[in-house]
Amino acid sequence: MVLEVIRYPNKILRQVSSEVVDFDSALHSFLDDMYDTMIERRGVGIAAIQVAQPLRALLVNIPRDDDIQYREDLLEVINPEIIQAEGVIMWNEGCLSVPGFYEEIQRYQKIVLRYQNRAGEIQERIFRDFMAVALQHEIDHLNGILFVDKLSLLKRKKFEKERKKIEREHVDI
Repeated sequence: MVLEVIRYPNKILRQVSSEVVDFDSALHSFLDDMYDTMIERRGVGIAAIQVAQPLRALLVNIPRDDDIQYREDLLEVINPEIIQAEGVIMWNEGCLSVPGFYEEIQRYQKIVLRYQNRAGEIQERIFRDFMAVALQHEIDHLNGILFVDKLSLLKRKKFEKERKKIEREHVDI
């Protein structure tokens, strides 16, 4: 089922998400709905808070070279913790909750992530480049942080000006 994606500046996006404790069928159904929503909205990642559920759960599904997102590549991440990070990379980011706006953001190039899968099993993996960036972006959501918060003051003002102009024109952003 496709869920409603909460859009900036909705205050829900500023909530810090709670740890997932029940790895039950309700969680599994919710993760499946998040996946349907992410694919329908053409996203590569989604955090639970973006569909108004303040849970520490996120999905990332990076397209392959053929530009297709294969379900078997889906990474479901619950209760993530970045335990190591290194390197710097600039990445042109966008967000399902801030549609139509993209900007270069500085991220770690490589992260070591500890998390749980949908069965509650603890995993630890190394991620680099696009996958590392997408995970950091979604983990920020779990902490009430949006990628636009990382913009310089000048770029932030430009973003707010563009957003307000689009709102005034009643264009669905």
